[in-house]
Amino acid sequence: MLLSAEQFWGFLPAALMVTLAPGPDLLATMSLGISRGRRVAVSFGLGCASGCLIHTALAAAGISSLLQRFPSAEWMMRTVGGCYLLWLAWGILRPSTTTLQPRISAASNVPVGLQENQWTAFFLRGLTANLINPKVALFFLSFFSSFLESGERSSARQLVGLGLVFTAIAVIVFSLVGLFSGRYGRLLRAHPRTGPLLDRICALVFVYLAVTMLLY
Repeated sequence: MLLSAEQFWGFLPAALMVTLAPGPDLLATMSLGISRGRRVAVSFGLGCASGCLIHTALAAAGISSLLQRFPSAEWMMRTVGGCYLLWLAWGILRPSTTTLQPRISAASNVPVGLQENQWTAFFLRGLTANLINPKVALFFLSFFSSFLESGERSSARQLVGLGLVFTAIAVIVFSLVGLFSGRYGRLLRAHPRTGPLLDRICALVFVYLAVTMLLY
């Protein structure tokens, strides 16, 4: 077994509380749900949740610890991540079908002109936004380490088990947030003038997340 029963039940409520905290991934998923609809939000949120698996593998392999040893590497990742979030914010505002456009139809809650294969694009954007945030890698390393037990099971195996549990919780939470925020956004989009306003609010959320990543 990857985890003991005591380890699992001790980690489960802590992981749930951390996932429910209004972090960058959750805020981005929620804002996209309101502005772009539940399908886009769920796709983006599942991408963010899937990034947890890769962060888990990096932590188990000891690669995440390199960010603690080399501050310049963390700074570089924060710079790239911040610029990427700013690019997403710009994509929300500009009238294009690339990045995060097009808008949602208020009646159907489906992005106008969005092709099926573009759901993958939103998933990959969520995955990328999660992976290029060095704070997530450092968080996984420090948070998971506090639940490791000494014994026959190696630390790497325990990290994998903790990561699988955390990812499962993230999938459930982000999916629900995407669904409910999309439903709420659909009610707001019933008023024709709210569409551009929701776009600006969503873009401001991404700008806020970018500035936070760059400065802290």
